[in-house]
Amino acid sequence: MLFFGLIIVVFWLFIIRPQTKRQKEQNKFAVALEKGQEVVTSSGLLGRINKIEGEIVTLEVGTKAFIRVTKSSISKEMTEQVYGKEMKKGPVETAE
Repeated sequence: MLFFGLIIVVFWLFIIRPQTKRQKEQNKFAVALEKGQEVVTSSGLLGRINKIEGEIVTLEVGTKAFIRVTKSSISKEMTEQVYGKEMKKGPVETAE
């Protein structure tokens, strides 16, 4: 019986607790999104936030090219990988 209790504690420490922490960070990141911030979606699209309407975010992905995505599809982890810990603001760079 002690063995099963130990397995449950280890499972909670290594799987459930870290996932809960990541989810809280992602929610805080989504709430803090603002116009002009450069972000990466979970599918890998890069863009600058043009407008936020509730749960819908309009991203400028190129010169006068816009897409609409949900807030939950903007990835904190991928944005930090591409842009670093401090979020970039400014014009979208386009290859010419």
